[in-house]
Order: sequence, then C-alpha cells, then structure tokens
Amino acid sequence: MTLTNPSVQAAAATATAVPGRAELVARATALQPLLREHAARIEADRKVTDEVIDALADAGLFKLTVARRFGGYETDMRTLLDASAALAEGDGSTGWVVAVVNTCNWLAGLFPAEVQEEVFGADADARVTGVFTPAAAGNHKVEGGWRMSGRWYYNSGAWHSTWAVLGMPLTDESGEVVDQAMALVPRTDLEMQDVWHVAGMRGTGSNCLIAEDVFVPERRVISVPRAIDGELPAVHGPTGLFRSPLSPLLALGLAGPQVGMARAALKLVTEKAATKPISYTYYATQAESVAVQLQIAEAALQIDTAQLHLHRAAADIDEAAARGGELDVLTRARVRADSGHAIKNALEAINTLLNVHGGGAFADANPLQRIWRDASIAGRHAVAMPAVSMEIYGKVLLGVEERITPFV
Repeated sequence: MTLTNPSVQAAAATATAVPGRAELVARATALQPLLREHAARIEADRKVTDEVIDALADAGLFKLTVARRFGGYETDMRTLLDASAALAEGDGSTGWVVAVVNTCNWLAGLFPAEVQEEVFGADADARVTGVFTPAAAGNHKVEGGWRMSGRWYYNSGAWHSTWAVLGMPLTDESGEVVDQAMALVPRTDLEMQDVWHVAGMRGTGSNCLIAEDVFVPERRVISVPRAIDGELPAVHGPTGLFRSPLSPLLALGLAGPQVGMARAALKLVTEKAATKPISYTYYATQAESVAVQLQIAEAALQIDTAQLHLHRAAADIDEAAARGGELDVLTRARVRADSGHAIKNALEAINTLLNVHGGGAFADANPLQRIWRDASIAGRHAVAMPAVSMEIYGKVLLGVEERITPFV
C-alpha cells in the first residue's frame, strides 16, 4: 500500500529509524569492555571520562526518553532499566549517570512544548540532570517568572549536563510559599561546587549546583503536585511515554544499575570459583563446595527476583502509558515497593557473593570491592529506600489513610 499522507509518511519513517529495545540493550552491552577499562579512572577522577560520555552519546543512550520529534527514541521504562543495568555491569557510576540523565530528560518532557524546544530542539545532544529536593533559599516572584537562589545537593552527572531540573518552593509576591515546583535551568546559569567525596559511586560526579539570583521564566517552572497528579498539558508522542506516572517512574528509573552491578559480581565470583581454593579446607576449588553452590544459587535467584520485580513494575507503567490510562494508588504503591524490594535483593546478593569470594574481595585491585561500595551507596538513594517503599505499600494494602509522602 502506498502512503499518500505526508504526516503518515513522516511517522512511518520515524518509527523505522527508532531502534528497538534489543538493539539499545545490545549497544549498552557492547560498551562494557570500554567501561571496565575506564572504571578505575572514572572512580579516581570522580566523574565519567569524556571518552565514555562520547561513546554513550554516539550509541544514543542519552536519548532513551527524549521525544522522537527531537530525534530521541522515546522508549519505555523496561528499555531504560535493561540498558542502564547492562551499562552498570561494566561500571556502576556510568550506569547510574545514564539512568539519571534519562529520568531527568523525561522530566523535561513534561514542560510546555516551547520549553522542550529550547532544550532539545536547540541541542540534539542535550542532557538534563537534576535534584528534586526543593532548595530553601531566597526564591521570589518577579514579573514574568521568579528569581531563584539556592544550593542543590547532589546532582549526579553535573559535569556533563547542559540543563538542570531543580526543586524549588514556589512563592508569591509577598514571599509566601504557595506550591512546590520544578524549575528547568540552563547549566550555564549555575555554578558547581565539587563536594562529592564519598565511599562509593564516586564516578557519578554528584556535585552541588548553585544558583545566585537566577531568573527563571514562568514557562520553565511547573508544579510538582500537578505533575504527580498527571495534570500537566504535556505533548504526548506516539508511545505515551510522557503519560507515565511521575512518582513510580522516579523510583523505578534508578533501580536498573543495582541489578547490573549484582550481575557483574555474580559473574566475577562464579568465574573465580572454578580455580580459587577454599583456605583451611580440602577443597581445591570453591566450585566443589556444596556450601558455595548453595550460596551461588541463592545469589543468582535474588538477582532474578530483583529483575522480575523491576520488569513487573515497568510493565505496569508502560502498559498504562501506552493505553492512556492511569495507575490506581495500589499499583503505584506496589511499583515503589517493587523498586525497593529489587534493590534489597540486589544488595543481599552482592553481600552473599562477597562472603563466597572471601577477604580477597576487598583488595584494591579487585573490582568486587568497587561494586560493593557503589551498590551500597546507590541502594540508599532516598527515592527508592526499600523500607520506606514497603511502608508506603503496606499502608495502602491495609487501608491506612495516613500518607508519609506525596510521591506515590
């Protein structure tokens, strides 16, 4: 059949040009040798190397959640999870930065069309990072927008971002806080303070962004409660990605790297088990030991459990977005619980694998110690803390009306 409608032809051409999930995950997997090669330097420099950033950009892995009308792929949450997990198998910090940028690129897609044009239309390689927690310093209403000052800790990927989405209290002319908002600000309007000196995820470069009386026009400020309730007039593309519920997406978007790091640990430990003896026993190799076999099986199943919960949560979000429907409160709460439970299982699997491998896991030369440190930091991000997520889900299951957060 011949297509005669130009708009239909354009849509068909765009659909043909967009790579599928398998292709994007394959691109991420293909970068693992480069990431392992650069991992030590990424950690020492406390930021992802320029060579790796360029390779990620060339592979299109910063465009997973960018609208197709701007040359992005406008994929789904399952693709983001699987791609960031594949990257984290090579280096946890890199997987995390890609997950953050894609999550924040999605947030930028909630802003009015003219703002999206400013961000993505003007720069095909735009990368948005952000800090959702509202800074409490001097924001005040002025004609046409707000003057904003504040400090935002900790902005993962700040070294390589072109825009930042920042939480801010929204005030009226008298200075009274009337709402909580997200402000989209060019990175060039912000200073950065190098404060990211931590035990793990050092390569994320999660530094402090500083605004000093920066003007933010009204078009680049949106209400967080309205975004949570899905009330923003977002421009929806062919996939429905931008209809996804905000709170569940934020929790889920950062969970993929933990699964990837756990997989990397499993691979390292199982490969070494074939030749590594168990000290003070008769076992010539760890693989001969029933105790080791049981622990390896347990860790592998915990990683599978993490992935299955993440995939279920992604399916909840993706299917609702595709059909244009909303997620009920119980499903939203379960997505948060799925995210937290997945992270809990990934962390427990890594700890089990460390026990199997023994004290040598903590040698500076052993990648296991970096995986352990990175996962331990990533798994404690406030947006997906397992205990908090479980409490949210438990309250909804029991019909408890008390809410501990608006982010459900």
